[in-house]
Amino acid sequence: MFSEKTRIVGAGAIGNVLEWFDFAIYGYFAITIGQTFFPHQDPVAQLLSTFGVFAIGCLMRPLGSLLSGSIGDRYGRRAALTVSMTAMAFSTFLVGILPGYETLGLAAPLLLTALRMVQGLSLGGECPTAFIFMIEHAGARRRGLAGAMATGGNAAGLLLGSVSGVLLTAVMPPEVLQHWGWRLPFLLGLPVGLMGLWLRRGVPEPPRDAGIVATPVREVFNHHLWLVARLACMGSLGTVTFFIIFLYLVSWLQFVDGVSPVRALGFSSIAMAAGLPIYLCAGWLSDRIGRRKLLLAGMAAALVGAVPLFWLMHHADPLLVLAGELGFVLIIGTVFGIEPAFMVEATPAPIRCTAVALGFNLPAGILGGLAPLAATWLIHRTGNDLSPAFLIMGAAAISLVATASFRDRTGMPDGQLADASRK
Repeated sequence: MFSEKTRIVGAGAIGNVLEWFDFAIYGYFAITIGQTFFPHQDPVAQLLSTFGVFAIGCLMRPLGSLLSGSIGDRYGRRAALTVSMTAMAFSTFLVGILPGYETLGLAAPLLLTALRMVQGLSLGGECPTAFIFMIEHAGARRRGLAGAMATGGNAAGLLLGSVSGVLLTAVMPPEVLQHWGWRLPFLLGLPVGLMGLWLRRGVPEPPRDAGIVATPVREVFNHHLWLVARLACMGSLGTVTFFIIFLYLVSWLQFVDGVSPVRALGFSSIAMAAGLPIYLCAGWLSDRIGRRKLLLAGMAAALVGAVPLFWLMHHADPLLVLAGELGFVLIIGTVFGIEPAFMVEATPAPIRCTAVALGFNLPAGILGGLAPLAATWLIHRTGNDLSPAFLIMGAAAISLVATASFRDRTGMPDGQLADASRK
């Protein structure tokens, strides 16, 4: 029915689509979820509680990377992808049918937290394993494009989540959306997950000429912690910016600028639609002119542009708001379109799933998951509506230094890459 190449692309990308669709709708309906699962209290406190549960789920990502990375390095990339997809599909569906605080009382937020933890575990394995799977299939001259296609599933999932939010908010009366309408997107997790499992059946494993390590987690902790630390620092900017702009910004626009939910979701949908070609162009261009200098340029742009871009979004003119958001999308697309291939090329194949997953998920779990919570608290505490920009600037400085410490191995043949990545 599908060619092998098409099936490989679909099998690699669909998990990211599902997982980021879930994270998107959770972020977009954060206010409603807070009202459903937490006691009636101050709206800011409810939002902080909602993003607190979100942060707990993200903090599980490094643990998920250890579990899935070990499976991927020992038993194959496809096995790890199957486990993560199954966990994500069922936990997303269960969020959609979970009764709220009025029905279950304190058990409601506790069960929501447990499900978010399962989702965090599965996301910790799915995202990096998926792009490793696709990059290892791609060959030396197309690693950048393959990695961009895999992480493009992030933007596609967020776009689908945003569009779902816009449609539901536009067609449903507010009381219906508040009561049960917000649950509908979560219920899609199960059928999409089953489709992903079907796509992954029969997809061949990438070639593994470098051998298998019996205990990849121990190998990483004994011999590659400095590599993991540099990968984690390099990933700080993309993670913090991604979570603030694609997940937190909808709530920021409503609370700070008084933008209606439909318009805020509309801005986000346009930005994410623009992000997809940016991902692909950045990955494609990195295959031709090198990854390191493009990454450094994107990180420098974030360092100097974060405050001006937030200033643009803090205006009543919708064109200025959209211009600021698109500026951030250009930065995110450049960084995330290139980082997957850069990380794969920097890492020895026998421990690649474990090392890359840890390096990718440590900033996501610690910095990214806490970013919406920190941004909400920072604005409330300081009264400065532009303060989330300083979080992005700090992450950009860390990423710049870490990226500069790596050598560029763009297009290096697999055999030479295996030797170089051990050094």
